[in-house]
Amino acid sequence: MNKLLLKISLKSRKKKYEQFMEIMKPKKDSSILDVGFSESEYMEGANYLEKYYPYPEQITALGINKPVKFLERYPKVKTIVYDGRVFPFDDKSFDICWSNAVLEHVGNRKFQLQFIQEIERCSKSAFITTPNRFFPYETHTHVILLHYLPKRWFDSILVKLHKEWHTGECLNLLSLRDIKKLMREAGIEKYQILRNRFLFFTLNFTICW
Repeated sequence: MNKLLLKISLKSRKKKYEQFMEIMKPKKDSSILDVGFSESEYMEGANYLEKYYPYPEQITALGINKPVKFLERYPKVKTIVYDGRVFPFDDKSFDICWSNAVLEHVGNRKFQLQFIQEIERCSKSAFITTPNRFFPYETHTHVILLHYLPKRWFDSILVKLHKEWHTGECLNLLSLRDIKKLMREAGIEKYQILRNRFLFFTLNFTICW
């Protein structure tokens, strides 16, 4: 089962990277901000942009953890550590922002809105992905359908299942409706949302402008 899930995850990340290259069309000299790099790579698909983008020297990776192993793996990538809230960059500092499966981890709706606003402020264009709350299988906690419940109920079940590390501000999944509301509140009007499917279900969303 775990091997199958890892295979699906890797295929999904590959597809999102291909989407990024096709939709955003980065040039050799395009400056790219990667929001949410992973210091520890628990799966092959982690830090997918850094692994496969042909011009790593054009990437600035922003994260909350000290980049020790990350810099060993990707020495050409510039890294910056921040507090997880306000991005330490001037307005429109980057041509493109890439953020893969980070939005659901930044906190409640208030902080998710701030995250979107900071991406819009610092970048001329953006490519953001996040899981679909209503995909039947929840990939972080490995539960089926329970994440459809109100968050406080879901969190209480996770505690009983000894999965409390994914409760509270650590995991706040979004539906299509939630994303549209965030974009409206962020004042972003020109954007598109792509549904990335697995079988008959939307596995995750790509938000880009």
